[in-house]
Amino acid sequence: MNATACKIQKLGDIITLEKGKPPTQQPYFGPDAELYLTPEYLRRRGAAEPVKASANAVRVSDGDSIVLWDGSNAGEFFRGRKGILASTMSRIQHGETFDKKYFFYAVKNWESYLKGQTSGSGIPHVDKDVLGKIEIFEFDKYEQTKIAEILSTVDRAIEQTEALIAKQQRIKTGLMQDLLTRGIDEHGNLRSEQTHKFKDSPLGRIPMEWEVLKWSEVSSKIQDGTHFSPRTDESAEFKYVTSRNIKFGYLDLSDVEYINRRQHDEIYKRCDVLPGDVLLTKDGANTGNAAINLLKEPFSLLSSVAFIRPKKGKLTSMFLLQAILSENGQRLIKDSMSGLAITRVTLEIINNFLIKIPPIQEQNNIGEFLAVEDRRINMEAKKLAKFHSLKTALMQDLLTGRKRVTALQNDIDVVSVAPLNVLEKEDLR
Repeated sequence: MNATACKIQKLGDIITLEKGKPPTQQPYFGPDAELYLTPEYLRRRGAAEPVKASANAVRVSDGDSIVLWDGSNAGEFFRGRKGILASTMSRIQHGETFDKKYFFYAVKNWESYLKGQTSGSGIPHVDKDVLGKIEIFEFDKYEQTKIAEILSTVDRAIEQTEALIAKQQRIKTGLMQDLLTRGIDEHGNLRSEQTHKFKDSPLGRIPMEWEVLKWSEVSSKIQDGTHFSPRTDESAEFKYVTSRNIKFGYLDLSDVEYINRRQHDEIYKRCDVLPGDVLLTKDGANTGNAAINLLKEPFSLLSSVAFIRPKKGKLTSMFLLQAILSENGQRLIKDSMSGLAITRVTLEIINNFLIKIPPIQEQNNIGEFLAVEDRRINMEAKKLAKFHSLKTALMQDLLTGRKRVTALQNDIDVVSVAPLNVLEKEDLR
């Protein structure tokens, strides 16, 4: 079979739109209260508020296809949940010839295009004509169902992995709070004031063995990068790292720029980054992101990034990294930022930051405990990225007729129409 063996339908010929209406009362806690569907709720990032529905309210059922009609994300598609539709969204109704789940995936495949074609000089909104000209394939009902099953399988893997990552991050946050404030004794036990001696410090109560010192006292060098922007060249040989390459806990060089030797030598006199240095973003929206430099070859930095070189025998790179990434570390940095157009934290302030310092062996132990959690989270994050890439490829193949699902294939064969073999069995449960 090929793509020409099925109909191609324009949405304008097969759908009707129902725009949501404002509720009569919000919030409302009477016996006839209904949930008000907002974008955040449909993204599963917030709760739905109870409201008193208006007389012409649009009531949504589970699985209905919804499009965000107004606002900065106009053109985003949602799978509906039972409730009252918000006034910024529209329900898309279609005929019985379309499987409900398949139809949602078919329009979702056009989301980026539709979001790029919004209109309006003030608040952007979906262009109805553009929406109406979108074309989707009307496969036979069996094939629609099988396509939806395949994509739903990957969606479940994505949801399960996201839930696991969230759980692991909660576990790590709890560990960080305990280990970076109370630490672990020589027997591997978490300290408490009931069993160990503590003392007062500028940062609150700390174990008797710990100190509170300035970053400058436990670092051999704290320096930022160049304050001018060199000319980048993809064919040059030296990496040029900016704040966009510093993620929350790791260095991402998937989109790094390069500069030539002359520019590098000029910059490197100022920012001679070494393996083991901790890189910290100090300017802009990403301020507070930090990573350990694991690169052996030299590279150059922009001024939006500082590097901190811990003193040997006094501070470990991993302990400093975890202290920066902790809730207290992030709060310290955010509270120290200044500036109007571009917010930043200065080198002077960074030098004077205070940090709790355990004995070096205890720092190693704490760092390794938390690094184990990081490796678990990173492993799942890589798996999640793989699932997202797989879903994108499947949608491009199955929803355009490039790869076909036929009644001659059993469930296992259906999965093989695309590289689903990268999903391990436990990921499909």
